[in-house]
Amino acid sequence: MEMEEVCLNSEPVFDEGDEYDLEGGHDVGIGETQSKQVPPQPTVGLEFDSFDEAYDFYNVYGKEQGFGIRVSNSWFRSKRKERYRAKLSCSSAGFKKKSEANNPRPETRTGCPAMIVIKLVDSQRWRIVELELQHNHQVSPQIKRFYKSHKKMIIAAKNAQPQPNPVTEVHTIKLYRTPVMDVGCNGCSTLSETEGLNPIDHSKHLQLREGDAHAVYNYFCRMKLTNPNFYYLMDLDDDGRLRNVFWADARSRAAYGYFCDTVAIDTTCLANKYELPLISFVGVNHHGQSVLLGCGFLGVESVDCYVWMLRAWLKCMLGRPPQVFITDQCKPLQIAVSEVIPEARHCYCLSYIMQRVPEKLGGLKGYEAIKCHLQKSIYDSLKIAEFETSWADMIKRHELGNNKWLHTLYEDRQNWVPVYLKDTFFAGMIPIRENESLPAFFDGYVHKHTSFKEFVDKYDLALHRKRMKEVVADLESRTSSFELKTRCNFEVQLCKVYTKDIFKRFQLEVEGMYSCFNTRQVNVNGPIITYIVKERVEVEGNEKEVRCYEVLYETTQVDIRCICSLFNYKGYLCRHALNVLNYNGVEVIPSRYILPRWSKDFKRRYLLHKGSSNIDVYDPAYWRNHLYNLALPVAEEGAQSEEHYKTTLQALEELLNKFHLVEDTLNVT
Repeated sequence: MEMEEVCLNSEPVFDEGDEYDLEGGHDVGIGETQSKQVPPQPTVGLEFDSFDEAYDFYNVYGKEQGFGIRVSNSWFRSKRKERYRAKLSCSSAGFKKKSEANNPRPETRTGCPAMIVIKLVDSQRWRIVELELQHNHQVSPQIKRFYKSHKKMIIAAKNAQPQPNPVTEVHTIKLYRTPVMDVGCNGCSTLSETEGLNPIDHSKHLQLREGDAHAVYNYFCRMKLTNPNFYYLMDLDDDGRLRNVFWADARSRAAYGYFCDTVAIDTTCLANKYELPLISFVGVNHHGQSVLLGCGFLGVESVDCYVWMLRAWLKCMLGRPPQVFITDQCKPLQIAVSEVIPEARHCYCLSYIMQRVPEKLGGLKGYEAIKCHLQKSIYDSLKIAEFETSWADMIKRHELGNNKWLHTLYEDRQNWVPVYLKDTFFAGMIPIRENESLPAFFDGYVHKHTSFKEFVDKYDLALHRKRMKEVVADLESRTSSFELKTRCNFEVQLCKVYTKDIFKRFQLEVEGMYSCFNTRQVNVNGPIITYIVKERVEVEGNEKEVRCYEVLYETTQVDIRCICSLFNYKGYLCRHALNVLNYNGVEVIPSRYILPRWSKDFKRRYLLHKGSSNIDVYDPAYWRNHLYNLALPVAEEGAQSEEHYKTTLQALEELLNKFHLVEDTLNVT
């Protein structure tokens, strides 16, 4: 049996990250004697007559796209020293070894995953067997940069041409290097005047401590090895400094496939001026729990940085925008959302606004009375006219006409006041009562002075605990019997459908039916009947007051809508609507008011990745992402019991054997 030796030449002889700038205003083309046709895009299965031909093909493709290449890995058979497999990577792949020199060369690599793997077939042809086309940095053929791999092609092309007549104009090639990405504690690096670079505004870059960039990059590399569907992007400016970072693991990408209706971007760390500029994309799962849909580090709160971050997130999620996008009132973020996700209903997070009340109004005379009046206007208004009247009364009574913050809030009222958002589905992600709030996803794991390196260490722990909570909730929802607290048929009906946590929330509405009274018909317009339902609600202390709720009931289709709009806010019917259904003898809630996203088996029933119309179904990156998300529910089902585990394992082994048979057949042919 022939032993094989693997040679990993991941460190090239020369620095492939170095770039060349041509002075004199002339652009040198690669192989100018050859045809100017654009080379085809690399695809799995494409074959070449030699290793050099495969290398040149990828190099020309890189030149057209705007990146250099290098041989990052090679495999040799030990006896003949014959290369039989190789990995050609983007020149920004990997990370340089940490130098002990006093003035180390600056880092120019980003750990880019773009590559092709070629394999020797039948001892004469080289075939692409694996590829990754996406880069984690900007590439553009318009950028006039020449990499080492391109320079070698230029030299080879020139050597193949007849010696030209002498020329009088000489082109000099000036080597320039970018400042180091992982700078010292002060976030600065020293540039000499001879480098011809303008001073850098360090406030527009991530302020990294020593070792931070390596910690983040090493984490990304580790995740990419163990989690093939892990996705990350790094944003470097023209001077090579790390400006923004985005990443999402496989579970986050799969979760978005299920729960992409309403998404919030959590900017707590930015709002509270933490050292860690962390932002999180958060959704809600079928248990009503927060679920992570991606993370990022933002260099500065500017429109450009937010646009980059949103585009990176949307690209990671295959270009499928959410229906509702919730943010804080940050103006640059508002502009970025309107540019990148114009289709989404953009709303402001009420929790963020209410948290700023003490800061903005705390110093005013009569602050407690102002706060109570503000809360009453926001949470108790059932109609727009009620809010407008209450707000005007607050401004007049407390002489707040010159308060700029309140004036801005009022101007934006249609984006954050619940009474203006009744036609928008929020999946429970906005508070509609004073005592409701949504904690930050990483609450308890991040403090004001958490470093990048420290956060990377805590990130896995936080996600593990969150996901174990979801696993436990799944198990309890499937195996536990729910305690019924009334004899109402609605409770019996939905205890078989909803997950445990959602059923408990709905159960409160069923119990709340008994606090409703004096349901009476006040208007009839054809099949639409208007009812008034009275309810005793608790106010300050133990006091109670009676409130009236208007409910519209359509008799032919059994459509129902309450003025409190709990169904749109939370995703299940309110006590007032249930009361009217019961009043009309309806014993089963219509299916349109039982949202599948709250059901116990939602993940199993949901058709993954309906996707947007612009997804290329012939894209291998899409295939991998789609298959990975389809496989996650299989893994979760397989872990439910020993019997499920053995069945899943057997099926996977059979599938892998089929793949091996197909591969052997292709090699023979």
